[in-house]
Amino acid sequence: MTYDPLSRRSLLTATVGFAGTAALTWPLGLVAPATAATGLAPTATMRGGANNYRPNAPMVDRLGSGFFVRGSVRRAGDGAPLRGLRIQIWAATVLGGEPDPVNHGSVLTRADGTFELEMAQIVPNFGQPHAHLAYVDGAFRTVFLRPVMPSARDTSVSAAFVLVPT
Repeated sequence: MTYDPLSRRSLLTATVGFAGTAALTWPLGLVAPATAATGLAPTATMRGGANNYRPNAPMVDRLGSGFFVRGSVRRAGDGAPLRGLRIQIWAATVLGGEPDPVNHGSVLTRADGTFELEMAQIVPNFGQPHAHLAYVDGAFRTVFLRPVMPSARDTSVSAAFVLVPT
């Protein structure tokens, strides 16, 4: 007698075995244990994110008006919001270019891990309207972000940091 790997019996056995495993593990959340174990993945630094970075940009309430940079900061793994972290923000605006001090400032995250900074309207730099944001503080790995806006007419941009402890 020869073994036929695609017989009706082997196909039925495999199907029942797979369905049984799925039926038992799905309600328990075990279908993708690797995803559950790793949780929220960390944010990678974006290419060009550190351009024109100024260490220790001053804490500010605003850098102009009419445009908002918003975001959130969470801890990798469990996704817990991170409060009181310094986020540095800079961009080319109608007030001047990226290197200009008038376009650099820092804000702290709120209790829910969110932050917001009102600033002057961002203008395209190298053909793209974008902002720069950085977390550089030591308790977590440094991350530089450079979110690009779909249009120079947009009045806000947002970014999400997911940080890994150092």
